[in-house]
Amino acid sequence: MTDTTTHSTRLAAEHQTTVERLEDLRREFGLVVEATVDSNADDEHDPEGSTIAYERSQVAALIEQAEQHLVEIDDARARLADGTYGLCVVCGQRIPEGRLEARPTARTCIEHASHA
Repeated sequence: MTDTTTHSTRLAAEHQTTVERLEDLRREFGLVVEATVDSNADDEHDPEGSTIAYERSQVAALIEQAEQHLVEIDDARARLADGTYGLCVVCGQRIPEGRLEARPTARTCIEHASHA
């Protein structure tokens, strides 16, 4: 049987951590964009390191990942609320507790993880 209190607490903590990470990433993205506003430097050919465009795309990708993770957390919390948390969406069998500890947003058992 899935311990709903433990999983609810873990999902709430993960949600809060992800929200904070997302705020930090958005702030970082704003700083990168702000740094380019008054710059006329040719950052595309800077031998000293990554370009501003590259940094911007990296941070944008991390923002997208964090936003997707929030959706997964919200989905897991909804499954917890409706009693389907911990059940594989493919076969309906219980997801092993160890998998839920490692990946609280898991929707499938290990066997069906590659199919989902």
